[in-house]
Amino acid sequence: MRRLLMGLVLLVLAALPSAAADDVPDATIELTGGAVAAGIGYTWGRGELIYHGRLFRLRVNGLSIADVGVSSYTATADVYNLKKPSDILGTYTALTVGATLGGGVTATAMQNGRGVMIRMTAMRSGLALTLAPAGMTISAAR
Repeated sequence: MRRLLMGLVLLVLAALPSAAADDVPDATIELTGGAVAAGIGYTWGRGELIYHGRLFRLRVNGLSIADVGVSSYTATADVYNLKKPSDILGTYTALTVGATLGGGVTATAMQNGRGVMIRMTAMRSGLALTLAPAGMTISAAR
């Protein structure tokens, strides 16, 4: 099951929008949080943007459809087209595919109105199934 899931995630990542092949990420993000869903899901979390060796605290939340389950996650992401740290803020539209049964992987590519693209891989624990368009808002943590 885990091998099939990893194959699915790799296939989805290959099909998601990406930066040019020779592009290096402008920044990275590390997140932790949780999610709960029964048809419509809600995700929350906190993390850090790592940009030119500096850390910027972030808060995330979002909604998705066709979600079922309860899970927690840790995620890492590559960030592209980031000109300054504040460009990371805003609402992102995303395509997410993944499954979790005890521990699983979710792959997401998303972009905000400023053209910042995030390609994220999340490790989830709990029980969840996600096959739906999703959105997420990133804001500065206080």
